[in-house]
Amino acid sequence: MSHQRAITLVFAVHGAVAGSFATRIPWIQDQLSLSPALLGGALLCPSIGAIVGMPMAGRLAHRLGERPAIQVLLAMWCAQLVLPALAPAPVWLFGAMVLFGVAAGMSDVVMNAHAVRLERHLGRSIMTGLHGMWCVGSLAGGGAGMVAAHLHIDARAHFAAVAVVLLGVGLVNGRSLFAGQAAAAEPAPRRFVLPSKAIAAIGVVGFCGTFAEGATADWAAVYLTRVTDAGPGVAAAGYTIFMLAMASARLVADRFVRRFGPVAVVRCGGTVAAAGGVLVVIARTPAAGIAGFALLGLGVAAIVPLVFTAAGNAARTPAEGVAGVATITYLSVLTAPAVTGWAADAASYPVAFALITGVIVVMTLLAGVLTVRGEPPAPTSAGQEKPVPPEKQPDPASA
Repeated sequence: MSHQRAITLVFAVHGAVAGSFATRIPWIQDQLSLSPALLGGALLCPSIGAIVGMPMAGRLAHRLGERPAIQVLLAMWCAQLVLPALAPAPVWLFGAMVLFGVAAGMSDVVMNAHAVRLERHLGRSIMTGLHGMWCVGSLAGGGAGMVAAHLHIDARAHFAAVAVVLLGVGLVNGRSLFAGQAAAAEPAPRRFVLPSKAIAAIGVVGFCGTFAEGATADWAAVYLTRVTDAGPGVAAAGYTIFMLAMASARLVADRFVRRFGPVAVVRCGGTVAAAGGVLVVIARTPAAGIAGFALLGLGVAAIVPLVFTAAGNAARTPAEGVAGVATITYLSVLTAPAVTGWAADAASYPVAFALITGVIVVMTLLAGVLTVRGEPPAPTSAGQEKPVPPEKQPDPASA
């Protein structure tokens, strides 16, 4: 198995865990008789756990080695899928969700840092395709979860079966991950990493992209129901089409990154997403609203992968850079749904999506911070990753 296929499968497994969990949230709510407020609090806990855990991921990867760290953290992420379903009371659920987030965030940092290092080795962009496979894994896990829910299978049994299968796949696949020598020669990451100014600037772009992505995913179905009078099935289709558009764009975006560079791709994507946001704001029929959400999905698809690549290449080590921007982008996961809801409550749903469109415009204007450093260097004969100027990058057609 090639190194690229190995890390691709890591991303797919990570996404499958997330998708599996998302489909059984109603079961957990019913099992513990959670009010909407308690459930909302529980769903904030993974982001809190991720923010706490991500800055420490680089140190762990340096100590264990990047490939073993991916195997260990991915195994933790798979195993902890079962914890929320086993919680006997809300307070235990909150604790389980924090641990769930710690495992999710730390594994996220290490596998993205590994992808940055592999890009350097290959001399070409692969990051957006990897994130596309995360979406594919999430959709697959979600589809299996929908079947399990339809068959009224206990979520504890469902999660245990999924965890065992994904754990086995992850451990076997981990042996084929790239084992470059650069990580051992790098300085040890600091124990707790806060973003530098350069990483913070890149992180703002990531924050805006994640804000638009998360707010749209959470509110698309509600928007179609409240504003366009769509039925439940059509409203759900809005979210599905948004996700499919984003996944499809990620799977093909690398070829555009190789040809035009990350800044051009982010600016073009931001323009498409802003057009989609405008269409959503003025939409008063389900078809127009769904078309707007599809454009939003296409436009924001490449933002987060390219932000991770840029940060990984801008910091002392890939793990420090990825951890820095991931900490910032996860803050938008905490704020986007609430801010969108507050704007809709204070004014209207179209005003809320006008706000989201404004965030996208800011992201597009700031795309220049991804320049040069976000492009993967060419490989060297010794397998070491050394930056090279863009004009000396290998021809994408020959990569």
